[in-house]
Amino acid sequence: MSQATNQSWGGRFSEPTDAFVARFTASVTFDQRFARQDIQGSIAHATMLARVGVLTDDERDAIINGLTEIQGEIERGEFNWSVPLEDVHMNIEARLTDKIGITGKKLHTGRSRNDQVATDIRLFMRDEIDVIEVELKRLREGMIELADREADTIMPGFTHLQTAQPVTFGHHLLAWQEMLARDHERLLDCRKRVNVLPLGAAALAGTTYPIDRHVTAELLGFDRPAENSLDAVSDRDFAIEFTSFASILMMHLSRMSEELVLWTSAQFDFIDLPDRFCTGSSIMPQKKNPDVPELVRGKTGRVYGHLMGLLTLMKSQPLAYNKDNQEDKEPLFDAVDTVRDCLKAFADMVPAIEPKKDSMYEAARRGFSTATDLADYLVRKGVAFRDAHEIVGQSVAYGLKSRKDLSEMSLEELQQFSTIIEQDVFDVLTLEGSVAARNHIGGTAPDQVRAAAQRAREALGALEVRA
Repeated sequence: MSQATNQSWGGRFSEPTDAFVARFTASVTFDQRFARQDIQGSIAHATMLARVGVLTDDERDAIINGLTEIQGEIERGEFNWSVPLEDVHMNIEARLTDKIGITGKKLHTGRSRNDQVATDIRLFMRDEIDVIEVELKRLREGMIELADREADTIMPGFTHLQTAQPVTFGHHLLAWQEMLARDHERLLDCRKRVNVLPLGAAALAGTTYPIDRHVTAELLGFDRPAENSLDAVSDRDFAIEFTSFASILMMHLSRMSEELVLWTSAQFDFIDLPDRFCTGSSIMPQKKNPDVPELVRGKTGRVYGHLMGLLTLMKSQPLAYNKDNQEDKEPLFDAVDTVRDCLKAFADMVPAIEPKKDSMYEAARRGFSTATDLADYLVRKGVAFRDAHEIVGQSVAYGLKSRKDLSEMSLEELQQFSTIIEQDVFDVLTLEGSVAARNHIGGTAPDQVRAAAQRAREALGALEVRA
């Protein structure tokens, strides 16, 4: 048995908590990560209580000074965390009472650990979202700049991982950027729903004290107080929404990682990653392994798991707060850390990608990537598309037998499939002519890629101003 019942709730109990149960139910080993946010919320709460007359100014000042000193102890690693005190909230409150006496016990007036932890987790998520947004913005900026530089670099575009049509490397990078732009919007939208104040809901029904929740919301930078006290303490939608964002983002990073891994292989040889983002083999001295994208690809599954875990955690809970919700923190912490670190790795790595332009160009020449251009050429000459499709198919079959790309065939060879084909066909059969012909918004023409990069820069700048 533990030596005594917890001072925050033990008055009703006739025997101490079993020592194992005390450890099993405690959360301080992980929720101490909320310490800064917990103190931040407590300072705002004490300030509000003094403003409405529940605390005196002297009591408020003593509490704030004590909490500030405790913050210093925590930052210096001098704070003694106690498992019997269960969580970060009671550890800090107990230390405050040790420092300033009975006034420390007045801090909890008008609130509960239920609305306190709900506030802490929202403050924490808001802070982490802002950090993640910085890394996401940095990745997008680097990707846009690289795309702009490589607007003329020709590579094969793929469907079914088979050569389809020539595109530019810049165009491909901007496709990645579009994924990240949607992720960025989702993150900022999620932040709006995170930024709602639960404090003042107390345990579940509100409080009889004359609190002013608008004051607390303003002090803590929340957009507004939560409307319903039952929902305020039990809502974890914002955590699920964040992990949903995180899962979609990680899916995008994993798709990018897959391509980076392929492109660095000897079989593709499209890009080189700087050595600082790779590792070697303990037995094969020639190896240069793309460990960063491989690890990002691997970490995607754990974030998916956290999303499913949080959904499952909440699916059967009756209103209002339940102890189940203690299990929201560790998956959320890990999702936050994983996303932040993966974004940082990508933001450092992507701008340093070195395209192997000759290899990309040669790969685009293989696989009859300008076949559609030949079909379009015939259509412009008056041939029905289905007939043009048949003609080009026959030309490709000939090319496979003769080991010639369409652009390598002579005019006479091409004319055996259609006499409509003339010398100007070679203007569209070149890779440069093929990409230049896609000269419309969203197309792969170099001028369009540069224009798209500029629009992406402007859109990214507009996101910096939050509503």
